[in-house]
Amino acid sequence: MPPAFPSYSGGTCPALMPGRNTFTSAGNARELILIEPQDRAPGEVLPIVFLWHWLGGDAQSFVDNGEIQQSADLYRFVAILPEEKGDLQFSWPMYTGVSEPRIEEELTFFDDMLACAAEQLDIQAHCISSAGVSAGALFTAAVMAPRRGEYLASFLSLSGGTGGLINAWQPSAHKMPGLVLWGGPDDNCLGLLSFDEMSRTLEQALQTDGHFFVECIHNCGHGQPPFDGAATATAPLWQFMLDHPYWLEDGQSPYEGGLPADMPEWCGVGMNSATPRTGECTGQSGC
Repeated sequence: MPPAFPSYSGGTCPALMPGRNTFTSAGNARELILIEPQDRAPGEVLPIVFLWHWLGGDAQSFVDNGEIQQSADLYRFVAILPEEKGDLQFSWPMYTGVSEPRIEEELTFFDDMLACAAEQLDIQAHCISSAGVSAGALFTAAVMAPRRGEYLASFLSLSGGTGGLINAWQPSAHKMPGLVLWGGPDDNCLGLLSFDEMSRTLEQALQTDGHFFVECIHNCGHGQPPFDGAATATAPLWQFMLDHPYWLEDGQSPYEGGLPADMPEWCGVGMNSATPRTGECTGQSGC
């Protein structure tokens, strides 16, 4: 089990309700969207995932494009989607030039959200995950997973990574499983950030650090993964999360013998294992 959860820095937690919430953290007024199953039974204890949005997006666009409510209803989890503070060029503090105090401020925001969620929302301590898209994935891989990995059962990087302008991976004492997904060689942002290169840099660090991970390459550039035939637009992500509880031994996964049938055929176990997807891409690519 993870260590004891942090305490809320503001004293008494504000009441968290489904929908948009205003949340004070480190003296700042922040916002988040809380999603839970619409038919949640009293006392139903559920996994929780923190979802970090992309550059130019917001929490609501993540809810809509990712079909988060439908997914929570089907897969039975709680989701917290933070809004960026609005003071940074790339939404979240994960790139070179951002001060350490600003990074710590964002980590305190996570600590505060986790503290109040644990106090109010009947969450499973053994199934806490962090996932992000683009800028949110960079933050998940470069900051959340290495620096708050003691609480995380798993993490998911969707067109993210580490290296270059983005802070490097830091070894984590808890070897949480990861899912590293991106859109192939054309997955880049304005030609400045190569998510192909950064995802591979992240994978190399995870391999060196002893983490189990799944590699997925959808070959649709910097666009939404085409999970063809899935129950929701993001269904395979939640199955990965649910299949990897905290109590797994370091480097262990139920996927070691092969991926389950509901994972895309363009995924594989470990570095350079995926057979990139072929076929038409209908979504828009770009950041």
